[in-house]
Amino acid sequence: MPRFTFPDTHGDLLGAHISTRGGLHTVFDRATEINASAIALFAKNGNQWKGKAMTDEDIAVFSSKRTVRPVLTHASYLINLATTNPDFHRKSIDAMIDELDRAERLGIHAVVLHPGAHMGAGVDAGIEQIARSLDQIHAAIPNHKVVTLLETAAGQGSCLGCTFEELGRILALVDDKQRVGVCFDTCHVFASGYELRNRDDYERTMDALATHVGIENVGAFHLNDSKKPLGSRVDRHQHIGDGEIGVEAFRFLLNDARFRGIPKLLETPKPVEHESDRRNLTLLRSLLSA
Repeated sequence: MPRFTFPDTHGDLLGAHISTRGGLHTVFDRATEINASAIALFAKNGNQWKGKAMTDEDIAVFSSKRTVRPVLTHASYLINLATTNPDFHRKSIDAMIDELDRAERLGIHAVVLHPGAHMGAGVDAGIEQIARSLDQIHAAIPNHKVVTLLETAAGQGSCLGCTFEELGRILALVDDKQRVGVCFDTCHVFASGYELRNRDDYERTMDALATHVGIENVGAFHLNDSKKPLGSRVDRHQHIGDGEIGVEAFRFLLNDARFRGIPKLLETPKPVEHESDRRNLTLLRSLLSA
């Protein structure tokens, strides 16, 4: 069984990555607007190294407004724990400590992180550096309980984590294994070459996940269709059922008893706030077996 399950009082744990425009606490009103039972957010600007200081009042308001229990944050896109640039590496370490500290203070259980890109140093060197970087981060905040969920990558450039083997190797190398897990992104997994569209292939993919990562280490899902074909190694999200993956893969996943109690979150395009999230969530809920 996964280590990160939540009581499923809503009938599902479906939601989306939600804007924090107007303050962190505003995510809960937006969650109500789309009928979300799990959400993700940025605890600070995802394209900056440093964020606005988070005050005790910010935390108190967030807690008082909280209506959704499974909440995850997503770390800054700038963080690269595998970088070969010493200055960027130092900034990445400091930024990830800050991300985990913000989540801990907000009462959030996990932060999703892109594992990183080795920038030509090679897969082995990159994997080793990510693991040692996580050890360094954990040592800086030894009493924090928040978990880092390494997100499956689509395979672009020198990005690591596009195979279950790579993710499993990182998890195995980290000293404190209770503080790491995996976030499974359907678009990324499909783009990296894992088939999901029919029952047999879905089961083969999940068997590979179980072998190399461990079902128990899956802490979240990002549910996204893909604009690009299987194995394209291109990260382009699409609305559920409108891309190359199609609807059936999501039916298999949503009804997979191994993942009940694990948050499942949309990161699909939002040309109009709430409209696409409502449509995608309605479709996903229609796939759930009674």
